[in-house]
Amino acid sequence: MAQHSTHPGGASRVRRRALLGTAVLAVLVTLAGLAAYLTREARSPSDTASPPPSSPTASSSPATSSGPHTRPRALPVPPKTYDPITYGKAAAAALWSYDTRAYSQPELRKALRGWLTTESKYADPTSVDQVVPSATLWREMAANKQVATAKINEGHFPHAFTQALQDDPGAIAQAYVYAVTVSGKQSIRWKGSAAGGAESRSTTLAVQCRPNHPCALVGVMPSVAP
Repeated sequence: MAQHSTHPGGASRVRRRALLGTAVLAVLVTLAGLAAYLTREARSPSDTASPPPSSPTASSSPATSSGPHTRPRALPVPPKTYDPITYGKAAAAALWSYDTRAYSQPELRKALRGWLTTESKYADPTSVDQVVPSATLWREMAANKQVATAKINEGHFPHAFTQALQDDPGAIAQAYVYAVTVSGKQSIRWKGSAAGGAESRSTTLAVQCRPNHPCALVGVMPSVAP
């Protein structure tokens, strides 16, 4: 026969522990396609990985400016890196850049999906597709030979993410998904424009970096985490 806890607060502590674990996972995977991950069993802290340090001033963009008279840009290719911040900055630059002269909207969407983790239970392709201009808008932009480039200013782990890891370090040991917030500027030029336009951008990405495996994109968070 199972014995009941002799400590009145024992059950409450267990419930609080479970709720804490759920909160940590919610920070790690706030993407609709990862809801099943929240129901996983508790993670073992023995395999915990500490987040690598940030390089806040480095730029991950392959180019900082472009215009109708520059050479067409190739489709974005993911870097081979084991640092989630470095990967997140490169992914943000890819998501904020396009060249309607060089490739079609389906080709860009397919290339960006190539950045996603191959673990389908974590990957959220829909969140990536939503960043790509629609087919109708792309046709209008292509008629004007529109080009966008990105300059990355900084990348970091959001405060809520680092606090969650401090509260329960073992929570990341199942999927190794990191939240990375990136800020920068997107510059846009088109046929006949002398200077084009630019605007500040920021996004929070979910990046998977398993030990001894290059990082991969999980998806784009629905909101920016500071």
